[in-house]
Amino acid sequence: MLDLIVYLFYRAGSAIASALPLRLLFILGEFLGLCAWFILPGYRRLSQRNVAIAFGSEKSPAALRRLVRRHFQRLGANFLCSVKLSTMPAEKILRRVTVENIEAMDRRFRAGVPVVLVLSHLATWELFAQLMPKFVGYVRNASVYQKLGNRFIDAHVRRTRSRTGLELFDRKDGFQPVIELLRSGGGVGVLSDQHAGDHGLWTPFFGRLASTSPLAALLARRTRAAVIAAAVYTQQGARWRMVFTDRFDSPGDSVESLTAKANDVIEKQIRQAPEDWFWVHNRWKTPKPNFLLARYKRGVYLPSDISAQDLKPFRILVRSSKWLGDAVMSVPAVRAIKAGRPDAHITIAAPYKVASMWKLVSEVNEIVPLPNKSLLAAVRSIRLKLHFDVAILFPNSLRAALEIWLSEIPRRVGYRGHFRSCLLNQMIPEPIRRETIEHQAVRYLWIAQEAGAEMPNAQPPTLNAQLAGSNQLSIINHQPLKIGLCPGAEYGPAKRWLPERFAEVAAAVSAKLSVQWILFGTPKDITVGETIVRILGDSCVNRIGQTTLEQLIDELRKCRLLLTNDTGTMHLASLLGVSTVAIFGSTDPRLTGPLGDSHIIVRHQVECSPCFLRKCPIDFRCMKAVGVDEVTDAVLSILDAGTAKNTKSTKMI
Repeated sequence: MLDLIVYLFYRAGSAIASALPLRLLFILGEFLGLCAWFILPGYRRLSQRNVAIAFGSEKSPAALRRLVRRHFQRLGANFLCSVKLSTMPAEKILRRVTVENIEAMDRRFRAGVPVVLVLSHLATWELFAQLMPKFVGYVRNASVYQKLGNRFIDAHVRRTRSRTGLELFDRKDGFQPVIELLRSGGGVGVLSDQHAGDHGLWTPFFGRLASTSPLAALLARRTRAAVIAAAVYTQQGARWRMVFTDRFDSPGDSVESLTAKANDVIEKQIRQAPEDWFWVHNRWKTPKPNFLLARYKRGVYLPSDISAQDLKPFRILVRSSKWLGDAVMSVPAVRAIKAGRPDAHITIAAPYKVASMWKLVSEVNEIVPLPNKSLLAAVRSIRLKLHFDVAILFPNSLRAALEIWLSEIPRRVGYRGHFRSCLLNQMIPEPIRRETIEHQAVRYLWIAQEAGAEMPNAQPPTLNAQLAGSNQLSIINHQPLKIGLCPGAEYGPAKRWLPERFAEVAAAVSAKLSVQWILFGTPKDITVGETIVRILGDSCVNRIGQTTLEQLIDELRKCRLLLTNDTGTMHLASLLGVSTVAIFGSTDPRLTGPLGDSHIIVRHQVECSPCFLRKCPIDFRCMKAVGVDEVTDAVLSILDAGTAKNTKSTKMI
């Protein structure tokens, strides 16, 4: 019933418009378009975003705002005039329209070559339906269209277009009839400048990747048709200019290259009269859920003269965890996100205490350090950056979701989390529970996969390939080998092995090798460090509570190995390519063990482990079960393996 009422209003408005002079309709339409610019802020913002993508590096903000305002006026004028033009005979229309280079198409038809006409939403684009049978009526003419939502209006539009002799083909009915028409020597018009959704080819449009319909190129390749483009430009006084290009396809063009060429031609047409194009259409729409493009059927195509660095960036903000270990475990996901599309620009928003860790990850383009306490200060830090297309939240906290929501990032992606569903608009479903326990890194990778990335292996590549060799040479030169020791754990005492046993292991290793132990930790671990220093004496350097994260990274790089509990420093070592001997008790290495394959986990399974408690409520049996000898053997096995490898290399030299 509602469709019928809307249709009746549409017909009544059309009747009134048809009775008015074109000149008056043009002026009235400009006024109504200006009113729409005032009262439709959503479409105004969309248009402003679109023109900023297209011309942001070429025009000032004031010029872009003027362009949007003129566009609304021009859109209103052309819409009202189109209503009247659709009822006029071709002879009267041509009194208002100047036609240029129609010969380019006529020559092809006269030679028996079919034509695919690439059209765009410029000015009164509906004129092609009225005039093409007039220009080249000696061949069959058709248009591929998509049904309108209102079935009554759709039927009326089809009847109006058909009266001119134009044949109409619904996309949903398939393209075999269109192919047959072209093979008979006819011509088909295809609107090619709209967002093509999940079925499109991602190729540049104004320098930014856009999902583009390959239909015109597919039809041309299947039928050997010539590809010509045409556009309508608005002149003053309700007059228009229709311009046809020369044939722009080449015999060796693939579907992908021809689709990219069509985008380039349409871009040049728009630049001639940017106010005429349909900017209220979301041409660069961010697809949902797969805004990462790695798994799209048609994928991404870049012309040979355009590299990934030339593309306008698709800006992704990744909200990092505040815990060092969790941040490191999310690195494989960040790498997968970066690999998900060639134009990805990755900005990491991370609390100050872990922000510098992200400098180690080459896939990160920019880092935004966030204040630890002030929510509004964090929001200001994010909003100072350029517009972001997407925000991905790794932590499940409400605070992180509030930061992103208040920053007005249009797409906000993450797990449901703690009471934050209303703040996200792309919810990641929980990973499918499997029989085997999966690492925490896989949980982060699942976010990337659900956004369209390929699912890679969770093992991060080593960042310091020269590290092992330089440290092993120190053995040959009889210099002390640096070994890190991290006896603390910020999470709680349940994750900390006994400090006396750490000291006994260090002493046992020092008795066999020339080593220098370097103690790492936070100010909370100072007492533990002092206990170990009293036992080891001059064979250790106590850096507990004395290093920033940057200094910890620099000093950890110089270590051949790290002996540690389940800590953030353990994960940092794995990211740096430093081997670790990690002691686990209350936690599960299958969930949070160091990534990579140059590590040894020492753990004894007891009936209450893993409990994931901060403090042991009973007798600390899981940690007490780990003996000094087995940890010492683990450390020596890694050091001996490195020494043997280095000796072999030395002989080769």
